[in-house]
Amino acid sequence: MPSNHDTWHWQEPGTAWKGIGIYHVTLTIPSREPLLGKLVIPNNDPKQARVERTELGNKIRDCVEDIPRLHTEVKIIQQKMMPDHLHVILYVTRPMDVSIKMVVRGLWQGAKKHSRDYTASVRPHNMRGNERSYSDSIFTEKPFIRPMSHKGQLQTMIHYVQMNPQRLATKHLFPHLFCVQEDIEIAGRNYRGVGNAALLQAAKYAPVHVRRTMIDEAIHGDDKRLREYMNNCVLAARQGTVMVSPFISKQEQAVMAVLLKEKLPFIYLADNGFRDYYKPHDSLFDAVAEKEVLILSPWEYDPNKKHISRADCVALNNMAEEICDQQTMR
Repeated sequence: MPSNHDTWHWQEPGTAWKGIGIYHVTLTIPSREPLLGKLVIPNNDPKQARVERTELGNKIRDCVEDIPRLHTEVKIIQQKMMPDHLHVILYVTRPMDVSIKMVVRGLWQGAKKHSRDYTASVRPHNMRGNERSYSDSIFTEKPFIRPMSHKGQLQTMIHYVQMNPQRLATKHLFPHLFCVQEDIEIAGRNYRGVGNAALLQAAKYAPVHVRRTMIDEAIHGDDKRLREYMNNCVLAARQGTVMVSPFISKQEQAVMAVLLKEKLPFIYLADNGFRDYYKPHDSLFDAVAEKEVLILSPWEYDPNKKHISRADCVALNNMAEEICDQQTMR
């Protein structure tokens, strides 16, 4: 691992997959069976959580450790074995003759070989009549490869990988906060939710919705109305009001950052639904664990959705107003 993060080089245009670059690789057992390791939580403290690798997990880790030996251009920045998946961050230090996709394919092929050996020797004793043949690999999905484009993104991903055991332990210890709750009805509309549903029993609610006119005024040098609005949102939260918003604009996200920092409760409206094995990211995850946040979404999860549309923005802001009116009037 390079000693100075500032010396890392980033992928140049036209060199995708073969040139210098940093990549996050995820290899998953689609069945989500914990065949790679066992989660251990000493003293029921998530911060002490670790994953003890199985024999199969150790062999998959050996495949990862072989990458720099087989491809001297590649260094391992970070890796983390989880019970049912593996995270690896790879740094390609100089252009390669083959693409990073071929490097990762080699990892995948090695993992499949070890898993076939494992299932052939262990699993047949436990097979039921309706199970598929365990001479097949448990790694049926291709690894996910995500290029990194800047230092901030990389640091976020390193932190995410390092925190995986702690966050899995938190989900195990507080499953009621992280399971998807169905049929939450507010003002005649159905939502699904993750987090502290008790926030729907608060005494007072208010939306966080920075209007475009405030932003335009600030752009032209008069930011008084914008600053006062953002400050008033925080002051209201400090006085016990549950703030409700999709937190779309940078200014709204700045308000949410203060709410998170000060551990003030709020309801977050998500622009996409909850995929299988959903977990909130980073500080939002910690806030859910602390019962400070309820995440709501009115829509099913769409795996193809990449960006929020203007129509979605308008709809979610209207829903925030609707939730505040309904909950305050009840």
